[in-house]
Amino acid sequence: MSLHGKTLFITGASRGIGREIALRAARDGANIVIAAKSAEPHAKLPGTIHSVAAEVEQAGGKALALQVDVRDEHAIKAAMAQAAEYFGGIDALINNAGAIKLVGVEKLDPKRFDLMFQINTRAVMVCSQAALPYLKNSQGHILSLSPPLNLDPKWFAHYGPYTTTKYGMSMLTLGMHEEFKKYGISVNSLWPKTVIATAAIEFEAGGPAVMKAARLPAVMADAAHAILSSSERSISGRLLIDEEILREHGVSDFEHYRYDPAGKLMTDLFVD
Repeated sequence: MSLHGKTLFITGASRGIGREIALRAARDGANIVIAAKSAEPHAKLPGTIHSVAAEVEQAGGKALALQVDVRDEHAIKAAMAQAAEYFGGIDALINNAGAIKLVGVEKLDPKRFDLMFQINTRAVMVCSQAALPYLKNSQGHILSLSPPLNLDPKWFAHYGPYTTTKYGMSMLTLGMHEEFKKYGISVNSLWPKTVIATAAIEFEAGGPAVMKAARLPAVMADAAHAILSSSERSISGRLLIDEEILREHGVSDFEHYRYDPAGKLMTDLFVD
């Protein structure tokens, strides 16, 4: 399985899981479009579109850094066109950009809900729509980082607004799988079995203690690689868990993915 010469458009790729997916594909010699808002260094959060572009080149890939706000459909459409012209097409869209606030309805600022909805659910539609003309030509992939549709009330009780926006992404995956079948485009979602050591976990959803219970972003990157390397819709219409798809591809040892070898792993949200 190789992504050599393939062009991946990755939103939110300046850090975390998006960056890791970019670097994994770059080792194959892929073309990576790093589409994110972070063009300047952040005081707390490492990584910009330019630093990741440099890392992609060092890893053996080709990079195009584009500063893009996924809430702006006109900017997204322009970025897709620029990427397709630069690399000669687009083979995969990875909807990785995300916003999180684990607060219930009573205390959530409506503007924060708007942000989560726009960056999570709406951006999947906007980005997929903009990528569609190019994915038709490549019979490519759409991969969204969103969870299985677990309707246990516990996932709605304390942070229903966030859950709603993430489940919206997954429902779009199921819909686009059917809608884009005639174009030969594969559409899937991917979610981690355990929490992943990212800035979102460190600063928004748990802190250093949860980081010790996490896996490295590499596990998600390897799972994404397995999905994006598939052809002819052999993997499509699925709401996948990283460990599940890797086991299907023969991986049985997951110890090297631990952030802290001594830590006890914690399952992620929406996973029983």
